Amino acid sequence: MPRALVLSALVVALSSALPALGEIYSWRDKDGKVHYSDQAPPSGDVKVLRGGVQRPRSAAPTPAEEDGASAAANGATQSGANGEAKPAAEAKSAENRPKTAAEQEQAFRQRRAEAAEAQAKAEKENAVKADRERLCQEARNQLAALQSGQRMVRYGKDGERVVLDDAMRAEEAARTQRHVDEACR
Repeated sequence: MPRALVLSALVVALSSALPALGEIYSWRDKDGKVHYSDQAPPSGDVKVLRGGVQRPRSAAPTPAEEDGASAAANGATQSGANGEAKPAAEAKSAENRPKTAAEQEQAFRQRRAEAAEAQAKAEKENAVKADRERLCQEARNQLAALQSGQRMVRYGKDGERVVLDDAMRAEEAARTQRHVDEACR
């Protein structure tokens, strides 16, 4: 029993130290100020600190930054809404900026509404399909009964029972066959 207690205490102690194994980044900004963080900076020279060991690492610029830098180097401009020219880098940065909470909420609501609409459409299609299959099966059952030769009775306009003779049965079977062909396609 004491051995199990010691083993479980060791497991708890080791598992509580796991978050400390994450990477810590160190970098200098454009003003020369040193920053430390658990998240990598967007660009520049980065040192990864892990237990006092420093390894220099150069972070590669993101594709959006490369596009902005190449557009700015080429002197490309993009006309704004009021007709004045804006540098392409500014237009790209506006597109790549993080979304606000309201924008994220709006996007979430839109996705949820689209998903609900798609689900309702799928349910409606499934209901129509199930109804068609039910009608098809009923028509096939009626046709099988007509072709089996058993006595069939219909009610006339005045409510009296009329037993189907061979001619009436053939006519009813042809009509039911057309209905089966239509309902089961």
